[in-house]
Amino acid sequence: QVQLAESGGGLVQAGGSLRLSCAASGRTFSSYAMGWFRQAPGLEREFVAAISGSGGITYYANSVKGRFAISRDNDKQLVYLQMNSLKPEDTAVYYCAARGLFTIATMRTSDLYSYWGQGTQVTVSS
Repeated sequence: QVQLAESGGGLVQAGGSLRLSCAASGRTFSSYAMGWFRQAPGLEREFVAAISGSGGITYYANSVKGRFAISRDNDKQLVYLQMNSLKPEDTAVYYCAARGLFTIATMRTSDLYSYWGQGTQVTVSS
């Protein structure tokens, strides 16, 4: 069982930066691949980024590649999403999620994640 709690959201101007954090509780955190998803009003939840249990492999949606960076600290049981050059279209509720297996082919699939946080709102003004 893993419990997740996001923090770090807020209001930022276009071009600005935010760093989201996801704190995990539970044992064997390093055995879980972690992902970030987001959901804007009226839209489906979409994949943003994922990272393997060791942190050695990362994977990004094309829309954020080069602007966002996912990382993790297994000792502190934290996952981060550094967001730079933010755009108004990045506005959404951001969720972190955990799953047991990291496979690049399926990391975009939200249904394969077993645990979810409550989300944190990110609003980018133009």
